[in-house]
Amino acid sequence: MNRGRRGKLAMATAALGIGLLSVTGCGYINPQQTSEQYSPSDGTSTEIGALRLRNMIVISQGEDKPGRVVGAVYNSSSNDVKLTIKGAGGSQVQVPVKKNSYTLLNDSTDEAILSTAGAMPGSVVEVTITEDGTNQSAQFKVPVMDGTIADYKQYLPTPSPTASPSGTATATPTPSTTTTP
Repeated sequence: MNRGRRGKLAMATAALGIGLLSVTGCGYINPQQTSEQYSPSDGTSTEIGALRLRNMIVISQGEDKPGRVVGAVYNSSSNDVKLTIKGAGGSQVQVPVKKNSYTLLNDSTDEAILSTAGAMPGSVVEVTITEDGTNQSAQFKVPVMDGTIADYKQYLPTPSPTASPSGTATATPTPSTTTTP
């Protein structure tokens, strides 16, 4: 190989090396999105004491209508814990969570219904959460959604029939103050 070809080969190798460094260098100076914690859905997440609340949403038809709290509550302690969620107008619900376990509020057996949602669907409502194991409490913002998205429609609190003075059945919402596992 003559001197001219070696020079061209060296320059081509150097250019290729610089090109590769510039392409791979982007990951070096830019933060990786996968290393950041975020709520991947419509709900929000927080932690209080030994409890981790994930993807929490209130599903309701209106501000003054009952609102069902949907999400997951994880308990990493070695004791059973009760989470209390206090919403607008004094509405509250208690959610028991077994030790080293979790409770899915999406299940029909663990319904957590506030008597009033406290905000219009599409906005956020501030709730107070309390964990009875350490008596810690915090304020937490939760989005309010309605049945516009088909996946949430099944979680809207349903009215139950009750007898009216005239003897006919009328529909009234059934807010619950305590849930049982």
